[in-house]
Amino acid sequence: MYDYDLVIVGGGLVGASLATALSGTGLRVAVVEAVPADAARHPSYDERVIALSLGSRRIFDGIGIWPALEPDAEPIRRIHVSDRGHFGFAHLDAAEEGVPALGYVAPARAIGAALQAGLDQAGGIDVLRPARVVGLQITRDHVSLEVAVAGESRLLRTALVVAADGGESAVRKRLGLAVREQRYHHDAVISTVTPERPAPGTAFERFTDTGPLAMLPMTEGRWSVVWTAREEQTPAILGLDDDAFLARLEERFGHRMGRLTRPGRRIAYPLRLMLAKQLTRPRLVLIGNAAHTLHPVAGQGFNLGLRDVAELADLLAEARHTGKDPGGDAVLGPYRKRRGRDQSGVALLTDGLARLFVNPWGPVRAGRDLGMLALDLVPGGRHALARRFMGTSGRLPRLARGLPLQ
Repeated sequence: MYDYDLVIVGGGLVGASLATALSGTGLRVAVVEAVPADAARHPSYDERVIALSLGSRRIFDGIGIWPALEPDAEPIRRIHVSDRGHFGFAHLDAAEEGVPALGYVAPARAIGAALQAGLDQAGGIDVLRPARVVGLQITRDHVSLEVAVAGESRLLRTALVVAADGGESAVRKRLGLAVREQRYHHDAVISTVTPERPAPGTAFERFTDTGPLAMLPMTEGRWSVVWTAREEQTPAILGLDDDAFLARLEERFGHRMGRLTRPGRRIAYPLRLMLAKQLTRPRLVLIGNAAHTLHPVAGQGFNLGLRDVAELADLLAEARHTGKDPGGDAVLGPYRKRRGRDQSGVALLTDGLARLFVNPWGPVRAGRDLGMLALDLVPGGRHALARRFMGTSGRLPRLARGLPLQ
């Protein structure tokens, strides 16, 4: 029997962030990860780029991995929002907010590599891989897990289980935790392009009749494309040759950056909204995509998961310092209260935007365009929205202020 203070099921971007954050706190931590250490790539360390908010950059600062990630992270200094074929537009600017950048764009693989390096140097963290949970029993004072590690059974006992195993969380399903789920019947088509007239530091969010089209600045003069398409359109888009794909993309995006060239490999992800109806149970907590999966509009999904990490890590470090039970209500109660409000609020916001901007009804279209213009003309509204999207508003735990836990 192996004893731990907490076991993190899932070693992807969110689970690895939590484990790395807790290094040096004195907590005994195990990470149960299905992907072998010598695998070519982790499923969550894929071809996507991730828009990191300023708050997420500060969390990575507090964890200690930002210096390794920064060379691959392109700053977002301006955001331009528009409604294709209509008059509405708005903008956000880092200079107006008094910050060096509103956020950053980094490849998921680069984030994964920085986290893996942090885990390799971490103390007090046991990473079990390839491993999967085959049995789980929760009692009043501990959780017993049976874990198959490289084909051999191992028994773990812990005060807390953290489910960070993604949108199809096996832990959540095993325990029968209900979710609210809504399919959008849209896919996100992902690629990269290089424009002939780049706009360094500018991210574009262009709303179209099939959903938002995001163009995010990357290093080396490239832009990441996140093209929302109706699911029945996706096969045709993926089947286009490079020239036809670029022509279709320019038609939808426009020519703000001139001709688009050098398209990258194209892949597609189905879009859905999923929110767990319970964030916690005694001795169990859901974080990241195991708790919430969002529409990619405004790029909030991973940032929301990192805020889960920052809050939970803060509460666990405090519990360690004060001798409290890491799986008790002194940790889970505040976590549930603080994170539930943020998660539901961001889900409501992104779901509302995704639905509002595909509504073709004339009065709705006119109203949303007038609303965008009003936002652009009212500094107070812009500042409030910017702080929301930067993840810098409200009460912030230590990591979200860029401070280490210790």
